[in-house]
Amino acid sequence: MAAVAGLGRFCRRKPLGAIGGLIVLALIVLALFAGGIAPYPYDEPIAGARLRPPSAQFWMGTDNLGRDMWSRVVYGARVSVTVGFGAVLLGIFLATIIGVTSGYFAGRYDIVVQRVVDAWQSFPFLVITLSLMAVLGPGQLNVILALGVVGAAGASRVIRGATIGVAHNPYVEAARALGCGHLRILVRYVLPNVAATVIILATIGLGGAILAESALSFLGFGVPPPYPSWGAMLSGSGRSYMYQAPWMALWPGAAISLAVYGFNMLGDALRDVLDPRLRGGGGRPTR
Repeated sequence: MAAVAGLGRFCRRKPLGAIGGLIVLALIVLALFAGGIAPYPYDEPIAGARLRPPSAQFWMGTDNLGRDMWSRVVYGARVSVTVGFGAVLLGIFLATIIGVTSGYFAGRYDIVVQRVVDAWQSFPFLVITLSLMAVLGPGQLNVILALGVVGAAGASRVIRGATIGVAHNPYVEAARALGCGHLRILVRYVLPNVAATVIILATIGLGGAILAESALSFLGFGVPPPYPSWGAMLSGSGRSYMYQAPWMALWPGAAISLAVYGFNMLGDALRDVLDPRLRGGGGRPTR
């Protein structure tokens, strides 16, 4: 009951965040149950159905090869959700290790790590991502690795700042005085108190990861065909048939926009709820 009441308060206080959460939930459902939701296989042409406009039979029309666009958009959600969550989990994991250790130990270790992060961030995001993909080759796992590694640098800076604020609190000094080791302090006192920051970064980063995956697929470095990706659907035939069959580019573009909007709205709402400075509270440490 308490969880239901908390969810109700969240929906009343943050209606846009609740809408974003529904969009995210719908994307996850599409990704998990794409085989049961899609009425046709994503890679098999339908006889006599080439370039059909949206209708009762084909909700989003068909493409130049006679494939059902709704089925391809549904399966494309599986690619976007998998890459988005995989890249964010990898990036946040790396960023948490770098940011927490750098902010906690400080000194020369912090200086060296931050100079590496400076060099890491000095390269344009798209350029270094494309360079990594050129080395690794196209593929879903390689996209996750490239986006996760490249995206970890910026998040580590934010986590480092939160860690510095936590590390100078009296309860951390008291733990040191009682003889607690560094690992116990990090796990017991520091990590729980930067968890809200980590969750916010992860939620907001999901929209950026999905957008980056779509950009890579649009440029031909993402998930290879015949598996559908929203970015790849915009490229190639989507551009070639823009005037003859505009729905081939309209629906994948709308799906990308809706997914990014949902994750961003949910991330902004969670930031307002979880950050004590934004919700007006003084914030109590987790012990």
